Amino acid sequence: MFVSKMTLNQSSLFGQVDDLQDLTFIERPIRRSLKTAEEIEKLTVDEDLNDIERAVYLLSSGQDVQRASVIINLPNLVRQNPAETFRRVVPKVREVLHVAGADMQLAAAGSFLTLLQDDIVLIQTHTHSILQIVLLNLDHRDTVVSNAWLETLLSAIDALPKETIRQEILSPLVSKAQLSQSLQARLASCRILGKVACKFESPIVKKDLLPLVRSLCQDVEYEVRSCMCRQLENIARGIGLDHTKAAVLPELVELARDEGSTVRLAAFDTIINLLEMFDSDDRTRVIFPLVKTFCEKCFKADEAVLASLSFQYGKLCHGLSASFTEEQHLWFLEFYKKLCVLGLQHENGHSDNQVYPLELESKYALVRRNCAYNFPAMVLFADPNHFLTELYPTFSSLCNDPEITVRRTMAEGFHEIVKLLGPNVHFIHKELVVLLQDDSLEVLDALLSHLQETLELATSRGEGPGPESKQLIVPELVPALAAAEQKAALSLRWRVHERLLQRYACLPRVVSADQIYFRFLQRMFAIVTTNNVLPVQREAARTLCMFLRYNRKQEQRQEIIGKVLQELAQGRSYWNRLRYLDLCEIAMELFSKAYFCKHFLIQALELVNDPVANVRYKLCHMLPQLRSTIRLPADKHLLQQLEFCVRKLLCREKDKDVVATVRKTVLELDKMDITEPYHKRHERDLLDQKKEKEETLLLEMEQLERQQSEAKLTSEKHTEKKRRDSKTGLSGTKGLSGSTSGATLSTSSGKELRKAKLARSRSLSSHPTTPKMANPDKTLKVKDSGSCPGKGKNLLPMNADEALRSHHFSVAAASSVLSPTPSASSMPVLIRSNTTNTLVDHPHQHQHRSSTLDHRSTNGSKDTQSRKLSMQKVSAKTNK
Repeated sequence: MFVSKMTLNQSSLFGQVDDLQDLTFIERPIRRSLKTAEEIEKLTVDEDLNDIERAVYLLSSGQDVQRASVIINLPNLVRQNPAETFRRVVPKVREVLHVAGADMQLAAAGSFLTLLQDDIVLIQTHTHSILQIVLLNLDHRDTVVSNAWLETLLSAIDALPKETIRQEILSPLVSKAQLSQSLQARLASCRILGKVACKFESPIVKKDLLPLVRSLCQDVEYEVRSCMCRQLENIARGIGLDHTKAAVLPELVELARDEGSTVRLAAFDTIINLLEMFDSDDRTRVIFPLVKTFCEKCFKADEAVLASLSFQYGKLCHGLSASFTEEQHLWFLEFYKKLCVLGLQHENGHSDNQVYPLELESKYALVRRNCAYNFPAMVLFADPNHFLTELYPTFSSLCNDPEITVRRTMAEGFHEIVKLLGPNVHFIHKELVVLLQDDSLEVLDALLSHLQETLELATSRGEGPGPESKQLIVPELVPALAAAEQKAALSLRWRVHERLLQRYACLPRVVSADQIYFRFLQRMFAIVTTNNVLPVQREAARTLCMFLRYNRKQEQRQEIIGKVLQELAQGRSYWNRLRYLDLCEIAMELFSKAYFCKHFLIQALELVNDPVANVRYKLCHMLPQLRSTIRLPADKHLLQQLEFCVRKLLCREKDKDVVATVRKTVLELDKMDITEPYHKRHERDLLDQKKEKEETLLLEMEQLERQQSEAKLTSEKHTEKKRRDSKTGLSGTKGLSGSTSGATLSTSSGKELRKAKLARSRSLSSHPTTPKMANPDKTLKVKDSGSCPGKGKNLLPMNADEALRSHHFSVAAASSVLSPTPSASSMPVLIRSNTTNTLVDHPHQHQHRSSTLDHRSTNGSKDTQSRKLSMQKVSAKTNK
């Protein structure tokens, strides 16, 4: 068995040697194909010749490569010596072009275009000689070469004066546009007519060019009619609005009914481009019936034209919308809906199980893709307020189309639809989630271009008819965003993953901090520490810093920072420690100097002791940036620590690259405070102050939210306790009233009369008073203790407390109902000015103060009543 293996390996080895020997035989003819001495002699040029003589010599007897180099260098020869070049070199070029190949012809077309465009030629005779060469080569038998010379002429028309165009171009154009000329010459005449029409005034265009235009519009070849039809837009703009209706519109109507589909399509495109030049009457009577017939005919019989029709459909609807009736508006909208499901459904709406040929299916997919491209325009056409009833089913169908290109086009324009819908954006939340979860990464990539704008508009303006719409989108959106990141991470397209992480930096403005903390933060840490692509890791670090920057919960911020220090700054892998330095660079951009120095600087400087030279090398490069974050004199200890790190590197470092970097860094550190301009330092300080203010504001908002949540929780507890106590007090009062009913009935009639007088005097007094019967605690306590000696001591504190609470609530109610006291106007002012925060933080204190105030007012009213009774008795005795 081993022998067979050895023989097999030997045979394969010998086979490889034979292959190598074959390769050596193949190389021999290649060496023989090098230039011989005779060929080298032919390519050699006398060094004493000047540029003009050398060019003439090479054009006369040189190789094709040498001739082509002379033609390419022709603009430089004209700049150096225009007279001699046009006298000796240009005639030789003209002779060479008669027999030149396609490559030399294309090089000559480019050189002559440079001569005509760059104002190198200043003499009319020179321009005439160049144009003669260009016009002569327009009829070249090679279509590629003739088109190159035509493009040269069309580009040169923009730079040529009117008189030159009239003499050199229009004069021979009349003969080239005749039917006796070749098809290629007539096609070139159509394009030249469209180009020169914008160079002349309207009377000249109408007199000299319009007859040629009519003749070419009625040419026997459909290619000529189609080409001339596409130039009618320039002709119409050349003759102006007044003559367009009489001269151009009849030709367009006739061409729109042509038998060739290419001609009809050209007429349709030209009509759309000229809609603003037709008045409302023409649009209603001529254009609309023409376009409607064209659309119906294309939909039934001409799938090739449907692609161009669907691409121009949005522009067509907007151009005609001002002249539409309600019925016409509805027809165009319904026709658009049919185009959006072409190849997916029959016109009656039933599912289409027919299998189309591959070519026809691709055409239908192209039509639907063009419809997706025009969807924002159709939202505007149908009115965004009617989106749900008119276009939402079509929108949902396009977002779920089986073709990837259609869904990708919808994703590219999704942000435009979000803008147009405004407050109705909640209608398309479902489709946003669908596109985020699409199986194709191309769809997700298309959505990423404007993802930040889309998410912000979809959540901030998605209130809709009820307040719950914004809460409904977030639970669906967050899993979709997380799944999209996972899908991008599993793919091999790391640039898509990088862009996605870059867009996720906007999440603090879209979802809550808790959702970011629990759904995205750990994932960012995993990417930074485990991903193999450095740009993706850095983008994840930036996104992580953005999450930290806008997190408003102190506990979560501290935990994030602690995890950064533990997993990156103190990580076991040097790769993670390098990522910590990358994160420090990002943190210096996003955070203020004070925040960075407090949380990141010390750990960065500690990496001077790192055992890996790469980490120390990167730290040395960052030392000037770290120095710029230190503010003196407040951070003097940090400056001392940085200088200690530099000294340590200078004294102990053994790696030569690190040593060289440290020495260079020391020079930069010495020059930092000297070389930096004042205005740059001032701008940087202002930016840092702005960052610090934002961070302080975030802390204040966090404290305010915490106080509000605590106050809300306390008020809820207090309300619940009051409700519970009020129920208990009412039950206790009912029991006590039953036990004291006998005592109440045994009171004398004189005491009742005295109570009535007291009530009358209280109603006339200006101070808040409480009825004396509202405090029956003493009589109740005595009677209860007398009737139940064994249980009175245990029940007494509870009943007294309940009675006190009921007394407090009855006093508050009586004072607010019975008498208009001064507290109604003066007390709220005192509370707002002095005890606002206390009321929020300590509602129990407010309750205690109010009860004490009520108690004092009750005692005062009792003293006033007793004084009034004594005064009444004295006056009664005096009267007697």
